[in-house]
Amino acid sequence: MRSEPFEDCAVRPVRAGEWAAVRELRLTALRDPVARLAYLETHEEAVGRPDSYWRERTANAAEDAGGVRQFVAEAADGSWVGTVTVLIEEAGATDWAGFPVARRQGHLVGVYVRPGHRGSGVTGALFDAALEWAWGRGAERVRLIVHPENARALGFYRKAGFVESGVTVPLAGKPDEHELEMVVERRPTSTPVSR
Repeated sequence: MRSEPFEDCAVRPVRAGEWAAVRELRLTALRDPVARLAYLETHEEAVGRPDSYWRERTANAAEDAGGVRQFVAEAADGSWVGTVTVLIEEAGATDWAGFPVARRQGHLVGVYVRPGHRGSGVTGALFDAALEWAWGRGAERVRLIVHPENARALGFYRKAGFVESGVTVPLAGKPDEHELEMVVERRPTSTPVSR
C-alpha cells in the first residue's frame, strides 16, 4: 500500500501501560479541525473520562483476546505521531450502528496522524499493520466509516484501496446526515504451483 516514502517511524501495537500516551493522542485528535466529522465523541466528552477508562481501553487494545488492536506510529524520539484501531466484528453479530454483520470483518476506527507527519507514509504504514492484523484473524474484508465531507480522509482511503460499499450509516443525533461505509476485500493469496 505504501507508495510514498515512509519516514523514520516504527509502527507497533500499544502496550497496556501506555494509557496516558493513548489519552494524550486521542485528545489531540479530538482537537483536529475535522474532528467533528471524524469521531463519534467530542474533546469535552473525552477529557472528562476518568483514568480508569483510559487504562481499560488501552489494556483491551493491547491484547489479542478481545478482538481489538490499536497501532501507533512512534518517531525516533519516542513521540507518537499517529494511530489506528482495528476491531474484529463477527458474522451474525450486530454492529455499533444496529446493522447485521454478514461476514467476519475488521473495522478501522480512530484514525489520526499529526499534521506535521501527514503525507509522509505514516498513515499507509498504520493501515498496513491494521490490515495485516485483521487478515491474520480471519477477516474477509475490512471496513471503515467516513463522513462524505471529510475530503482528506476520503482521498487517502481511496488511495489505500478502499471503495464505497453503497451502505450509508445515519449520523447519531443528526438524522439528515449520513456517513459512508468503505471496504477493502481480502485478496486471495496465491498458492505455489507444484512442478
